[in-house]
Amino acid sequence: MNTLGEKIKERRRAAGISQDFLAKKLGYRSRSTIAKIESGENDVSQAKIQAFADALDCSAAYLMGLNENPSANNSVKIPVLGRVAAGIPLEAVQDILDFEEISSETARNGEYFALQIKGNSMEPRICEGDVVIVRRQSEVESGEIAIVLVNGNDAVCKKVMKHGSGISLVSLNPAYEPMFFTNEEINSLPVTILGRMMELRGKF
Repeated sequence: MNTLGEKIKERRRAAGISQDFLAKKLGYRSRSTIAKIESGENDVSQAKIQAFADALDCSAAYLMGLNENPSANNSVKIPVLGRVAAGIPLEAVQDILDFEEISSETARNGEYFALQIKGNSMEPRICEGDVVIVRRQSEVESGEIAIVLVNGNDAVCKKVMKHGSGISLVSLNPAYEPMFFTNEEINSLPVTILGRMMELRGKF
């Protein structure tokens, strides 16, 4: 099966586009970056894969080898992760359980991943085994549900409540007490917001 780089090279040549032209269109400084991507030396983030697909008039699923039809379609597949831990970039996580589809229009609005929920702290709304669709971002509004990494442990799904002196990570299940962190602890532990939950997909 062709790699991502080979697929990009194949579509670029089919479209009669030079590496220089593609580099400029995608905001890279030089053609050498495109050459390294095509040869497999450089990785491509999920958000950038969609940008390549748009520039090469094909679907992201085709470039990732998930669809044999190069025609652009209305959906993009994103990985469902079993865990997210400190020090592991999302694009490098190997614990991929499945794939979920989001619309191409949604995918253009940012970088997305999906996470399978563990435990019952977010019941009754979000149950163990459910999948949440997450847009990667480092800030959320108070009251929004986010994926948060605390002290280097696996990420948790919680409602984020902001206070002048810090933040609380609140479970929807009343059996769990809110976790409060001061502004100092947010920096020292640290407490890092990975993304905002955009959609819940329940499993039966």
